[in-house]
Amino acid sequence: MDRITSVQLYIRVVETGSFSRAAVELGITQPTATKAVAAMEQRLGARLLHRSSRGVTPTEVGAIYYDKCKRIAHEIDEADNLATLLQSRVGGQLRVSTSVAFGRRVLVPRVLRYMALHPGVSIDLSFDDRYVDLIEQGVDLAIRMGRLADSSLGARHLGDNPWVMVAAPHYLARRGQPQTLADLAMHDCLVYSSVQGDDRWSLGAPGGAPPQSVAVRGPLRSNNLSAVLAAARSGLGLAMLPWYVARESVDNGRVVPVLTDHTLASQEIHAVFPSPKLVPSKVTSFIAHLQESLQGRWWETADPA
Repeated sequence: MDRITSVQLYIRVVETGSFSRAAVELGITQPTATKAVAAMEQRLGARLLHRSSRGVTPTEVGAIYYDKCKRIAHEIDEADNLATLLQSRVGGQLRVSTSVAFGRRVLVPRVLRYMALHPGVSIDLSFDDRYVDLIEQGVDLAIRMGRLADSSLGARHLGDNPWVMVAAPHYLARRGQPQTLADLAMHDCLVYSSVQGDDRWSLGAPGGAPPQSVAVRGPLRSNNLSAVLAAARSGLGLAMLPWYVARESVDNGRVVPVLTDHTLASQEIHAVFPSPKLVPSKVTSFIAHLQESLQGRWWETADPA
């Protein structure tokens, strides 16, 4: 029996005057309770209790020890209550990691709205297109795109991130409008190099046929979505981009959607956090806020580039 449980047992033995009643309250047997108190007396080198047929009473040393144990038990209860309060309250600092483009265009306005709703929360928001080690970096929550690898991390699905193929009107006027997936092999394609299999583009054919892929190449590869968008707007080629990145340029006509009768796969958006157990309320409340705001056609309200 650990020392804290022993202290709690001793307190109840003194207060009930009975090993058997104290044992029942703590869910142990009477012999276990008797042996635990005897072990305490052996460790302390002092008799704590007078035992008789009428029950047990504390010795002089036992009464002083009881008073100390009561104070210790009270401090433990206060510590437990404080830990529970800190875990359950929506407050303190929340460290969030996100990719650059999604963070700037999508997450920042949602973070600001969350902070307005929860003024007790301060947020440390970091932007990095590389995966960060949440535990090593002390991150409370990270936003990740695509299918998650199996891990010990906690995760919540936030929504879906649809993609679109676009090109500048003057590029299409010069090179022609692609009509089929095979036509992409004859076009300049601007590759976003942070997506797995980035030099093969996969689209679903009209009519719900299974997706097919084609190898692409072109004058620019970049791990930055804004750079790929800028190249597409300048007429360097076709680009596959998340709708939240391309939306404003589509709205103002700088680029137009291509192969609109084909379907592009969406990425899943997840919030990941260090452990699926005992998740702090500041994390769960922020996740709930994101889940609500990333429903429907959320990309149509993403901030412009």
